[in-house]
Amino acid sequence: MSIDMSIDMSTDETFMRRALALAVRGAGKTSPNPMVGAVIVRDGAIIGEGWHARYGTAHAEVAALAAAGAHAKGATIYVTLEPCAHHGKTPPCVGALLAAGVRRVVYAVDDPNPIAAGGAEWLRAAGVEVMGGVLRSDCAEMIAPFLFTAGNHDRPFVTLKLAISIDGAIVDASRGRGWLTGLESRRAVHLLRAAADAIAVGIGTALADDPALTVREVAAPRVPPVRVVFDRRARLPLDSTLLRTASEIPVIDFTDGSAPESERQLRESGVQVQSVETLMQALALLRRRGVHHLLVEGGAGLASALMEAEVVDRLITFQAPVILGAGALSAFAVLPTQQATGAPRFRVVARESFGDDLMTTYAVSDALSNAVQGD
Repeated sequence: MSIDMSIDMSTDETFMRRALALAVRGAGKTSPNPMVGAVIVRDGAIIGEGWHARYGTAHAEVAALAAAGAHAKGATIYVTLEPCAHHGKTPPCVGALLAAGVRRVVYAVDDPNPIAAGGAEWLRAAGVEVMGGVLRSDCAEMIAPFLFTAGNHDRPFVTLKLAISIDGAIVDASRGRGWLTGLESRRAVHLLRAAADAIAVGIGTALADDPALTVREVAAPRVPPVRVVFDRRARLPLDSTLLRTASEIPVIDFTDGSAPESERQLRESGVQVQSVETLMQALALLRRRGVHHLLVEGGAGLASALMEAEVVDRLITFQAPVILGAGALSAFAVLPTQQATGAPRFRVVARESFGDDLMTTYAVSDALSNAVQGD
């Protein structure tokens, strides 16, 4: 059934925005593949839509072609990522597009994988009109972890998430437990968790909050994110929620090897204890374990260490409309002092309100500047 969008969907960008909206339906289900959406248009009307719904299943283009059927011949397809040109879990999408007789292909982001890339040139060689780069910035941001790890970096893409007050604090002077943000923000955090391969906290947060670090309140991801604790002296309590559930979802505890007896007890409780000398070694180990996207949820010590090491790619703050005042713990309490005139300014990627809270996403690193902003 066609959807007549000819009045308000008259440009390539508008149809690509629809493909982008479809792509995010695969969040938490496609890793290590990226989220991809596709829309097939003929005579100003959408005749087929699809998205990569789950790792190992049909790619977005193939799903959209199935929805369009024979009407795809002579049509235009909009897809958020360059159609693949290799045979992996599924046949190459380029072959399916050519077999369907698609006349024009519009895509957003070049495929960075040298094995899968080349689809655009294959299509052009076959006489198909191809246009790339439409809404490249938006679509690249959606799959930033995929683009980052495709660049052969030796660490995961790191997103640091913090709930803060208006005055930049993460906990009040009493250091007691309690929510800064509202229910809508907390549900949004679970969506972030579902899209990550691992969720990390520092030992201070683990001791203060006894978190589960699981995905709740939203659709479960295909693979539950690994739980990670940065815990130099192996202080993670044996009766903590993380240890009680370590047999269900893996827990990795990074130590410095200074407390062998405590490490032994953690191992016997099912925790994967890894002794490392530096933060970078821990990140490299996570990358070798297949972690593409690491979501870090605090606290102040770990947040400051990551920022100082310049390994934070995206910073997401959920700012609550409260002031915590004197004695409250700053989100970056142990970060070295910087002069206001010389402090780096981060690019704002997105802002969104959740109830009374404001979520802001900042691009901290420039590792994806070419893919996200254009050459």
